Amino acid sequence: MSGMALTQLLLYFIVLTALAWPLGAFMARVYRSEPTFISRVLGPVERLLYRLSGVKPEEDMGWRRYAVAVLLFNLLGALVVYALQRLQGYLPLNPMDFGAGTPDSSFNTAVSFATNTNWQGYGGESTMSYLTQMLGLNVQNFVSAATGMAVLVAFIRGLVRRQANAIGNFWVDLTRSTLYILLPLALLLSLLLVSQGVVQNFDKAVEVPLMQSVEAVTPAKDGAPEKKETITTQSLPQGPAASQVAIKQLGTNGGGFFNVNSAHPYENPTPFSNFLEAIAILLMPAGLCFTFGRLVNDPRQGWAIYAAMSAIFLLLTAGAMVAEETPNPRVTALGVETAAGNMEGKEVRLGVPTSVLWATATTAASNGSVNSMHDSYMPLAGLVPMWLIQLGEVVYGGVGSGLYGMLVFAIIAVFIAGLMVGRTPEYLGKKIQAYEMKMASLVILIPPMVVLVGAALAVVIEPGTSSMSNPGVHGFSQVLYAFSSAGNNNGSAFAGLSANTPFYNSALGVAMWLSRYWLVVPVLAIAGSLAAKKHVPASSGTLPTHTPLFVGLLIGTVLLVGALTFVPALALGPVIEHLMLFAAN
Repeated sequence: MSGMALTQLLLYFIVLTALAWPLGAFMARVYRSEPTFISRVLGPVERLLYRLSGVKPEEDMGWRRYAVAVLLFNLLGALVVYALQRLQGYLPLNPMDFGAGTPDSSFNTAVSFATNTNWQGYGGESTMSYLTQMLGLNVQNFVSAATGMAVLVAFIRGLVRRQANAIGNFWVDLTRSTLYILLPLALLLSLLLVSQGVVQNFDKAVEVPLMQSVEAVTPAKDGAPEKKETITTQSLPQGPAASQVAIKQLGTNGGGFFNVNSAHPYENPTPFSNFLEAIAILLMPAGLCFTFGRLVNDPRQGWAIYAAMSAIFLLLTAGAMVAEETPNPRVTALGVETAAGNMEGKEVRLGVPTSVLWATATTAASNGSVNSMHDSYMPLAGLVPMWLIQLGEVVYGGVGSGLYGMLVFAIIAVFIAGLMVGRTPEYLGKKIQAYEMKMASLVILIPPMVVLVGAALAVVIEPGTSSMSNPGVHGFSQVLYAFSSAGNNNGSAFAGLSANTPFYNSALGVAMWLSRYWLVVPVLAIAGSLAAKKHVPASSGTLPTHTPLFVGLLIGTVLLVGALTFVPALALGPVIEHLMLFAAN
C-alpha cells in the first residue's frame, strides 16, 4: 500500500470522525425535540406543516401503524415518480423535449428512488427532464433517506422505552429528519459544490464546436449498412445538478444527475469537491452511531458500533487499495509502464487511491455513486465493493437503515453469546427472545435470498445472459454485482452489464422493493416487541456491549454471516478471475 493511499485513507477517516461526532449530538437533540440553533427559524415551519397535514405530533403509533404509514407513504412516492416519467413530455421544465420513459424503465426508477437504492438504468442528461429530476428524483432523495432515519429512531425507542405500546410518530420523525437535518446540510453542501464549479441552472444543453472533428463509424447491424459521419460539435449538458448531487451523497442515495455520475466533471470538478462528496457519503451514517449512543443514554454504545463499522471499512479499503495498486499482468506483458497501478476505468485527475476510497465508501454506505468503473478493477479489488454490499449494507450502511441493520446484528451477537454461556441474552437491558430472533433472521436472510435467487435466474435464461458484455466469469460477476446492489439497496453498478432491458428493469425493481420493505417491517416488529418489555437490570452475567470484546464479537458475526452466504458465489466470479489472470502469467 503506497504512502499516498495510506495518507488519504487516514485523513479521510480522521475528518469523517471529527465531523460525525458533533453531527450525531445535534441529531440526538433533534429527535429528543430539544431546542437547537435552528429551532427558532424552523420551529414555526414544522408546526405549520403539522397543521396543514392534520398530523397530531403528540400522538404515538404502535409498530403496526408505524409500518403501514411507512409503506403507504413510500408507495405514494413511487407512484408520483412513475407518473412524472411517463408524462414528462407534456410537463414543463423540459428544455430538451424528452419524451416519456418506457414502462419498465419508469417502474425500475420509481422503485429505485423510493427505496433509497437509486439504481440507474438510464442516462439522466439524455432521458430525464429537469422537472422529473427535481420534483421526482430529488424529492425522493430527501424523503427516502428520512424514512430510513425515522425507522432507526423508532427502533431505538423500542430499546429505550419500558412496557410501552408505541414507538413514536412516523410523520413527526419524517418531518424532523427532513426539515432540521437533511435540508440544512444539503443547502450547505450545494453552495460548497457550486463554489467548485458544479452546475446549477435551468439552461438547455450547449452545443460547442470541437477544435478537431471526429470521424464516427456505426458498424453494420441487422441488415443496415455501415454508416460514417463527421462530428464537429459536442453537447455540454446543463441543469440543476448541485442541489441533487448534495442530497444524493448526504442521503446515501447515489443517483447521478449525469450518466457517468461523479466521474462527470460537472458533478465532481475538483479534488476538493471530490473530498467533500466522499465525506458526505459516510457522514450521516457515521453520525447516527453517536446519535444512537446519546438516545440510549450511553455514548459508549455508539462508539462501540462505530468502532465495529470502522474496523471492517478500514481493513477492506486498505486491501482494495493494495490490490488496485498492483499492475495488471496482462498490461505489463505488453511492455506498458504501469507504476500508478491499474488505471483502467479511472479518471486520470483522480488516480487509484482516490478512486478506490470512493468505491469502498459508496458500497460501505448504500450510496451507489461512482467516480470510476468498478467493472475494470482488478478482480480482488472489485471483490471488496461487492462484498461490502453483500454484508448487508451495515458498514456504515444507508442513512438509518445501516445502523438498524447493524443493531440487528448486535442482537444476533448477544444471542450467540448467550448460547455460549447458557444465559438469556440481553441487549441494553432488554431480553432477546424467540420473537426477536425470528424477526432478526428475516432481516439477515431475505437480502441474500433475493440476491442469489435473482442472480441464479439471470445466468440461466437468455434475457439475462444476453446483456453480459463478457460471457466468462467476469460476466457472472457483473450479474452478481447487479443483484447484490439491488438486493441490498446500494445502487452502484459494476458496469459492463446492459441492464436497461425489460428483464433487468423488472427483476431488479422487484429485488429493490423486497429488500427494502421486507426488512423495514420486521425491524419495526422488533422495536414494538422490545418497547413492550420491562428493563432488566445488569448483573454479573450480563455481557457488556460497549467493550472491545463485544466489538470483536460483532465484527465476527457480520463477517461470518457474509462469508457463509456469499463466498461460494464470489469464488465463482472474482476469485476465479484473479487466479486466471495471474496464473496465465
